[in-house]
Amino acid sequence: MSETGILGPALAGFALGFSLIMAIGAQNAFVLRQGLRGEYVLPLVLTCAVSDAILITLGVAGFGALIAANPTMIEWVRFGGAAFLFVYGAMNFKAAAAGGEALQDKGRTAGSLGAAVMTCVLLTWANPHVYLDTVVLLGGISAQYAPGWAFGAGAVTASFVFFFSLGFGAKLLRPFFVNPRSWQILDVLVGLTMWAIAAKLIWGM
Repeated sequence: MSETGILGPALAGFALGFSLIMAIGAQNAFVLRQGLRGEYVLPLVLTCAVSDAILITLGVAGFGALIAANPTMIEWVRFGGAAFLFVYGAMNFKAAAAGGEALQDKGRTAGSLGAAVMTCVLLTWANPHVYLDTVVLLGGISAQYAPGWAFGAGAVTASFVFFFSLGFGAKLLRPFFVNPRSWQILDVLVGLTMWAIAAKLIWGM
């Protein structure tokens, strides 16, 4: 297999993977928020990227067709994910109503690493769109390329590039979020995003 023969599918996988993952969603909003706070950024972006890598690999290996043939599996994930997103969105509205926070608030106690990672895992694996985008869609399209693994590798690379850029690039916005009012706006936007996704999971799929 020539380098050119590998590069084409890899670039196609990177482009499609990046375009799918860059849409604003619960997972991205959480990573952005943690990046702004500077809390557990590396383990969280690794959790997201590695999760995507696992799901994309499963899709390329042929599991996308298996999931597509079992809609009941998606239904359970759909309603469970909607319930979790509704609760998480309500927590953001509650934080906004409390008056927001400031990045320089030295009295604030950071949550535990385990809690942050678990939230990230739930936002990733309890969202049926993740399976549809990574396992079903990317897995199905990879079959149109030879070699399919190169397409998958490109999509995995896009996931790592995106999440590391989002998590560590968020610090560029930190001066704006010194103001607690900015945090209130972010909390409201994140809450609305969570509830919009939950509503779409229940009624829009």
